[in-house]
Amino acid sequence: MSFKLGQTLAGLLNASFGNAVEIIVGVAALLKDELVIVQNSMLGSILSNILLVLGCSFLAAGAVEQESNFQVTAAQAQSSLMTLSCITLIIPAAYHSVKSGNTSLFSNALDRAGLDGLLIISRGTAILLLGMYVAFLYFQLKTHHHLFEAQVPTEDEIERGARRPPTEPEEAQMSVISAGACLLFITVVTSFCADYLVASIEEFATRYSIPKSFIGLILLPIVANAAEHVTSIWMAMKGQMELTIGICVGSSIQIASFVIPLLVVVGWASGHELTLFFANFETVSLFVAVFLVNTLIQDGKSNYMEGLMLVTLYLVIALAFWVS
Repeated sequence: MSFKLGQTLAGLLNASFGNAVEIIVGVAALLKDELVIVQNSMLGSILSNILLVLGCSFLAAGAVEQESNFQVTAAQAQSSLMTLSCITLIIPAAYHSVKSGNTSLFSNALDRAGLDGLLIISRGTAILLLGMYVAFLYFQLKTHHHLFEAQVPTEDEIERGARRPPTEPEEAQMSVISAGACLLFITVVTSFCADYLVASIEEFATRYSIPKSFIGLILLPIVANAAEHVTSIWMAMKGQMELTIGICVGSSIQIASFVIPLLVVVGWASGHELTLFFANFETVSLFVAVFLVNTLIQDGKSNYMEGLMLVTLYLVIALAFWVS
């Protein structure tokens, strides 16, 4: 699809089909009133995309060439929107800490009036984030699409280790319609498994003594986004870094700015009190992850060492959630 539609649109479609599974799993868990699982799986998807998948992609690209290049302006625009989404999760956490009268990282006490205020903040923010995501799509695909197109490396960059563009362009092995149909078919098949997956979490956690937060934050996102992970790493090894960034960072933006707000609105309509309040521990983890990603991609270059940093932070966060 990237050969026919371009790396930007192909990355967006890949992320959208992958996140369709997240929406299906999230709605299934929401209707079963598993609010913690919904929040943890969404946050886990963001962390796995921007740390584990992007880190493994940088490592894979580093194994092929010393340094990879991508559009720095587009990457910064995406990371800035990711930062905004992160801030919108910090504000409910700050409100919760003030209203609960307890600044503990693990405090969850809130009276009815405080919860009503938290719901108003979350639902209003969700609507604003949905509008912001629509504006970002217009920015990405219409007005500033040139910022997201791959750049041809200069001779100096090639001498420093950048990959030389192929003299004979690679041809697509499938048509756009057949590739889209395959993605749609896999998404539909996965949707039938989502209900069984959510229903089995409780028994799985009890039988193997695994914390439910660890299942939601670490195991579920890895399983649900396995196809995205493989695609991103494969594209990175082929030097299509714009597509890799679009899958990893773009997917995280879609979850934070579209999927989570959408689930809040669905919960609002179905009578489930899902909010944008994540426990302070989870919020801090997201903040440090976004901070590290912003720091590493701001120069428009990547190498295996940066990938190793991202994977290391992901493992540290996974270990923290295992024992917390």
